[in-house]
Amino acid sequence: MYGVPALLACCGGILLAGLGAVRAQTPPNSYPHVWPGQPRGPLSPLWQHYFEVKGPLPNLTHARLPRSFAGNIPVDRPGHPNDTFFFWGFEREGKPGGLTAPAFPHNDEPWILWVQGGPGSSGLLGLAVENGPIHVLPNYTWTVNPYSWNKLADTIWIDQPVGTGFSTADTTGYVADEDQMAVDFINFLRNLVKVFPSLATRPLYLAGESYAGFYIPYLLKHLLPLEDPPVNLRKIAIGNGFIGSYATNRETPVITLLESFPDLIGYDPDVFNYFKEQHHLCGFDLNLTYPQTDGTFPPLKLPLGQIVNQTNTSALVNQALFTTPSLKQQLASKYAARVQNNVDVKRSDVLERREEARAQWKRDLSGRPNGTVDPWYGCDVWEEMWDYALNFTFPWTNGGLDTFDIPDATFPEPTLDASVFLNDPRVRAALHAPLSKNWTSAFTYPFGNVYLNNTPNMHGDLSIEPIVFFTELFANSSAKGVPWVFYSGNDDSQDAHRSTEVVIQNFTFGGIQGFTKKPSTPWYDDDGAFAGVVHQERNVSYVLFDGAGHLIPEYKPQQSLVFLREFILGDNPNGTVLDNGTVVGGENATLAGDYLFGGGQVFYGSAATEGTVIAPPATIASWDSFLATATLVAAPTTTAPPTAVGTASSLTSAVDATTFSTTVVLRRST
Repeated sequence: MYGVPALLACCGGILLAGLGAVRAQTPPNSYPHVWPGQPRGPLSPLWQHYFEVKGPLPNLTHARLPRSFAGNIPVDRPGHPNDTFFFWGFEREGKPGGLTAPAFPHNDEPWILWVQGGPGSSGLLGLAVENGPIHVLPNYTWTVNPYSWNKLADTIWIDQPVGTGFSTADTTGYVADEDQMAVDFINFLRNLVKVFPSLATRPLYLAGESYAGFYIPYLLKHLLPLEDPPVNLRKIAIGNGFIGSYATNRETPVITLLESFPDLIGYDPDVFNYFKEQHHLCGFDLNLTYPQTDGTFPPLKLPLGQIVNQTNTSALVNQALFTTPSLKQQLASKYAARVQNNVDVKRSDVLERREEARAQWKRDLSGRPNGTVDPWYGCDVWEEMWDYALNFTFPWTNGGLDTFDIPDATFPEPTLDASVFLNDPRVRAALHAPLSKNWTSAFTYPFGNVYLNNTPNMHGDLSIEPIVFFTELFANSSAKGVPWVFYSGNDDSQDAHRSTEVVIQNFTFGGIQGFTKKPSTPWYDDDGAFAGVVHQERNVSYVLFDGAGHLIPEYKPQQSLVFLREFILGDNPNGTVLDNGTVVGGENATLAGDYLFGGGQVFYGSAATEGTVIAPPATIASWDSFLATATLVAAPTTTAPPTAVGTASSLTSAVDATTFSTTVVLRRST
């Protein structure tokens, strides 16, 4: 994929946990700008003319775009008049007048509201690189996106919580938690429909990705009980959602990620077995049944190893929060700290003799006593997985790393930077954007707590995970006739599909816990090409995208538009479990595993894709044979949470290790 500024902070991938104190600082103060023509009275349809984007947009003067409206709308928080959400809404292509239509109870034209993740990511990021009508290119020019979601409905992208993107917040006005976020959101909706009255009764399809897995459930928690809600919510959709605990979200998918992308470990059975055992010892290999019959999963813990002592300093915390180093840099520094502090002297030559060190690393594994967790990484097996790839597996050893798109090992990635355009004075004027701040794709303090308190979450979000109240929330949602859609990209390691499946199997909907059948029904795009897997039961839908990373509409734009038409705006029954137990579209046994193989090729290059590493068919066949015959790791002797001490365990391979040879295929730069 293409990179975007501060991407590692933008999409729900919380990279550091258990951080120490951040020095007290004062969050910045920002406020909306009064542009010429702003009405003096309260919000009403009279403001439509003011919010309409009429000024020319640089690099887009040639484009024929639908009418759009943009600006800041207050959230009416007492004592904080400068707290606002920024929005940019486009009317449906070919249907002018949708947003400015008068209130009419029987208007059934859908509208979409897009919520970005982060926390602290701007909705305009999604507009600029994912599902918006215009897209930024690596040379800072812009082009029209033929697969924009406003092809099918009026669509509004917003910046929230307050202070995000072009949204504004005074120094003490940042949200304290998700409940405050939800109250602000509802007040924004109340004010939005004052300007565009038809939106109050038209069906709203609320969609978002990543940390929107926190935002949207909390919004529902406050919105559904209202006797007079400001909008007519019809359906919600959460993509690659950060919904469960940190361990659930990042650690439980590690084995399925390695099964999907054995490229990360060079198709090495010994290394796979090592990770499988560590995963098991840490309690991350949850048994998913259909339906889930063993009750809800216990809370997952994440015991950390000695690596925390080397990295959990205030200096590194401040560096991580305010200069946003790449994850590659963080991992490299942590691994170097291990070597420098002689945590494992036998690996001290890792940087000088990588292949020799790799062999020694494996010998260390084979000499480790059973039943112990690696003392350095503890139970952060996800970080250890990437650390292994960065140090021992080509092409990641070149330095390329994109945890949101596993097959992308380009380094550096080509940048998609919308800030040059959005901060242009002409664009600010056209969008009625504030002058008190510059637009950034993401920022690290949406919850002002991070500046003031010691918090376990690097973003200062003190709210409990939404999965804790999902059963009750869905009951309320179902009573209001609001179905849920979860969708995931198969190539995303930060918010992987396995964590979404765990969440689904861990709450009760329609009187049953989890799906009754394993998702295994294929779905196809308009060209008849395989697009992924779909499953639907009791008003919960799950859609897996083949070949897509975290930002699904960027990776699979055509398929995303089909998905929007069929499974969000539409009611395509494909994958639905009927009362007689049959599944519409059938069940494909080859898709009924815990993972969808996505490996076999990895892209690399500098700022463009210059080559592709392709695993030989014999290597993949041998790997498939290994997975088919691998035996389960013996259960640990105790059910107590593991501690990050001791030395590692004995490993035996079900098949001989396959030599991983690579074929390099040059590709035209993209």
